[in-house]
Amino acid sequence: MNARGLYASALTLGAFVLCSCVVAHAAERHLVRRGFQAMGTEISFAVLATDEERAARAIDDAFAEIKRLENMMTTWRDDSEVSRINHEAGVAPVVVSPETLEVIEASQKASKLSGGAFDITFYAMHGLWKFDDDLEAKVPPADQIKKRLPLIDYRKLIVDHQKRTVFLSKKGMGINLGGIAKGYAVDRAVDVLRKAGFSDAIVQAGGDLMCSGSKNGQPWVTGIRDPRAERSAVFAKMMLENHAFSTAGDYERFFILDGKRYHHIIDPRTGYPATRSRSVTIYAPNALLADAVDDAVFILGWQKGFEMIDKLDDVGAVVVDDKGKVHVSKRVQERVHIDYEPKDAP
Repeated sequence: MNARGLYASALTLGAFVLCSCVVAHAAERHLVRRGFQAMGTEISFAVLATDEERAARAIDDAFAEIKRLENMMTTWRDDSEVSRINHEAGVAPVVVSPETLEVIEASQKASKLSGGAFDITFYAMHGLWKFDDDLEAKVPPADQIKKRLPLIDYRKLIVDHQKRTVFLSKKGMGINLGGIAKGYAVDRAVDVLRKAGFSDAIVQAGGDLMCSGSKNGQPWVTGIRDPRAERSAVFAKMMLENHAFSTAGDYERFFILDGKRYHHIIDPRTGYPATRSRSVTIYAPNALLADAVDDAVFILGWQKGFEMIDKLDDVGAVVVDDKGKVHVSKRVQERVHIDYEPKDAP
C-alpha cells in the first residue's frame, strides 16, 4: 500500500471498495464518483480522471449501457427478452439479442461446471419464498416446494446458438438472470469507460464489481464484509488490478424464524436456502465469471467449491462457512489480508 494513500469507502452491498486518495498536484487525476439505482441494487462508479466533466459524461454513457441490458434481461418487465422466454415456456423458442444469448450460454456453462448448483431455471420457485416483507416471514409448505422442483433443470433449457433462440421445454418453467446479469453489465460498463479513455476505474453493482487498471500504479484495495456484523464492518481486504470481485451473502435478503436464518440464495437441487456458507467472495478476470460462480460456491460449500474453481483459470475465493470460519483458496492467498475472524451469530 502506498504510504501516501488514505482509505475512503465507496457505496456497496456485498463488499467495500477502499480507494486511495493521492496527494494532489496540478492536473493530477482524482476520483470522480457517481451513484445510481438499477438492476434492483445500487450502481456505483469511481473513475480516476483529470477532467471531471468528461468523466461524468463517460459514466452516464456506461450507466445507460447497464440500463439497456437491464431492460433486456429483467423479469420485472413483461416485454423483456427473459419475460418472453418465460411466457413461451413449453410453447415455442424465442429469438433473443446477442447479449442475452451470451449471458444464458455463460449460465449453462456454470450449471454444467457446478453440477446444477447454479441454475437459472430456479425461477420456478418464484413466489414461494418471500424475503422482502417481514409479514411474509414463513417457510413455504414442503409439498409446494416438492411440486415445483421438477421444473428446475438447466438441461431442459434449450439454446440454439446459430438461430439465437432460447426455449424452455416444459410449461411452468422460468429463468431469472439475477445471479449472473449484474456481472455482465459491470463488464460492459467498464468497456464503455475504457473506450472513452478511462482505463483506471471501478464499477460496482451490489456485490459485483470490476477493478479496471490500477490506482496510480498501486492495486485497488477492496474489503470483504463481515456477514454477521453491521454493514460497514470489513473483516478482510483483497488487492485487485484488472480483476473482478463478486460477493454472495446470506445477509441481504433474509428472515430469521425460530432461531434459523432463511435467505434468498436457494439451492436449486432442494428448493431451500443453501446452508453451507455465510458469504463467498470470488476473484476472477471478469465480473461475468465471478458472478456466475459465487452462488455455486456458496451452495456447494468451500471444499467442493474450491475443487470447482480450481478448474478455472485465474479464479480464487474467500469463503465464510456456516460456522463463521474463513477459508481462502490458494490463488488468492497472496492477495488477501484477514483483519479478524467474522462474528458468530445465526
